[in-house]
Amino acid sequence: MSADPAGLRFGYGTNGFANHRLDDALAVLADLGYQGVALTPDHDHLDPFAPGLARRTAALRRRLDALGLAVVVETGARYLLDPWHKHAPTLLHDDPARRIEFLRRAVRVGADLGAEAVSFWAGVRPAGVAPDAAWDRLVAGCAVVCDAADAAGVPLGFEPEPGMLVEDIAGWRRLRAALGAPAVFGITLDIGHCRCLEPADVPDCVREVADHLVNVQIDDMRRGVHEHLEFGQGEIDFPPVLRALADVGYRGLVAVELPRHSHAAPAVAARSLDFLRTAAAPTAPGRVDPVPAGAGDHGGG
Repeated sequence: MSADPAGLRFGYGTNGFANHRLDDALAVLADLGYQGVALTPDHDHLDPFAPGLARRTAALRRRLDALGLAVVVETGARYLLDPWHKHAPTLLHDDPARRIEFLRRAVRVGADLGAEAVSFWAGVRPAGVAPDAAWDRLVAGCAVVCDAADAAGVPLGFEPEPGMLVEDIAGWRRLRAALGAPAVFGITLDIGHCRCLEPADVPDCVREVADHLVNVQIDDMRRGVHEHLEFGQGEIDFPPVLRALADVGYRGLVAVELPRHSHAAPAVAARSLDFLRTAAAPTAPGRVDPVPAGAGDHGGG
């Protein structure tokens, strides 16, 4: 399948299809014209702790190949590791063993799927854990994950996440330096996060990390508000952002990240791809108007 205008390849996150069987979600996205998926292993989508992971992963790779879909692996499942606490444990908790095991499994899944990257983040500093202790735990945990990814030959994309211990590009640079700048340790850039809190304009953020960019998530957002919005509902001017990605030679997936839109996933995915293709067109002059939402899309979120 050929790339979209500007040579970019658009994907969609499976965390935005939480009410679909994974096989059905992949079929919908392929039928819409997406070229890849950002797969979040979760209890309902390739559960990494259920029996037969290697067999199920091999079957998924065959399905992705048949549909012509590339893949990156995301690790932001909310309650996979602890049914009571969102995203817990992280690498910052007193006992991060289950998180480390999950990330090792994600790397193994990524290798078996031929994934372009495995993405992960720091987590929120737990109450009662001093900042220095949290930082030391993060560096130690990331070093273990880097070793696993290096052995498997899978690039890592570490994602700065608003509100987490590493929330911006500067924090990612500090962490990379603390790890000794391993070649396997790249960056996942969420375009919405750049608008939310980075001091630079969004296209400048792209250019700043271009040499280390292995994964891109894309969504709209407003300054100072960490809420993933459909395109056109926030403040980002997308044509310059997509031009910046093309200009720096980024060839990885640009995957839509709308994890709270599963109630209307097929319609949202269709609108999103229409919007991105229009915004990426060489003739796009500036801010693109959103594709109107269809009737009946708004309930059940």
